[in-house]
Amino acid sequence: MIKKERTFFEKVVTQRQLIFMSLPLILYVLLFSYVPLWGWSMAFQRYQPSKGFFEQQWVGIQWFKFLFSDAGFIKVLRNTLAMSFINMALGYFSAIFFALMLNELKNIGYKRVVQTISYLPHFLSWIIVTGLVASMLAVENGAINDFLVALRVIKEPILWLSEPKFFWGIVGVTYVWKEVGWNTIIYLAAMAGIDPTLYEASEIDGCNRYQKMWHITLPGIKATIIILLIMSIGHVLDAGFEMQYLLRNGLIQDVAETIDIYVLDYGIRMRNYSLATAAGMFKNVVNISLIFMANWIAKRAGEARLI
Repeated sequence: MIKKERTFFEKVVTQRQLIFMSLPLILYVLLFSYVPLWGWSMAFQRYQPSKGFFEQQWVGIQWFKFLFSDAGFIKVLRNTLAMSFINMALGYFSAIFFALMLNELKNIGYKRVVQTISYLPHFLSWIIVTGLVASMLAVENGAINDFLVALRVIKEPILWLSEPKFFWGIVGVTYVWKEVGWNTIIYLAAMAGIDPTLYEASEIDGCNRYQKMWHITLPGIKATIIILLIMSIGHVLDAGFEMQYLLRNGLIQDVAETIDIYVLDYGIRMRNYSLATAAGMFKNVVNISLIFMANWIAKRAGEARLI
């Protein structure tokens, strides 16, 4: 006897408990993620807070033309992309490497202690982190300068936060220190799902630890690596805000400003809400487009994907 396929409404009735449970989350997403998209209309207006929506002057894509003709925005875009790629590369590979090293630890107690210590910085606010970074890199009594001088790597203290050539590296290293432990959690979870008999069979074949990691562990978490890479690509224009904003000064202004800071300056300080909205809209549209592009490339290559 052929079983009749249930209609959509029959499925809804059957799974009504799950729908009711997910309803608050759906409402939350709609209210705080989709309803505010109405504000994107400001990017096409010469917005004035004192006027109503139908009283605003519509200017089309004027603000987007201004963005790409503004040398300041091009410089901001360069800084954002550079710091984002540095953070992505360092954070991505360091998390995989650190997870592999933790997975090889046989002492469970020591492994848990190391893992706990490694992800504790994730819970520190960027205000505290930037304060620690500024103190560590200080010229007088700064731990980094004192350590390097003691080792005779440098002859005199360096003004780390006054040299533009050091800033992107400082941001990248700080990001790794803060997030590497947290980012390893999902990789360790994926490694826990690998069939242990594969390791036993490799031992019989005479594989050492490095060969096990290369031929069993890494292929076993390949899908997780690709999914997280696709998600990371979707944050290419999210280089950060707090650290750059708090550590920047007049000497490193040209390399420290990101799109988020640009939006803050124009939207709050200069009250040009339309230009700030256009910059933020550009960032989000590019990020979403990159996610779909990366997902399509992964699909064409036959790899794991988000959609």
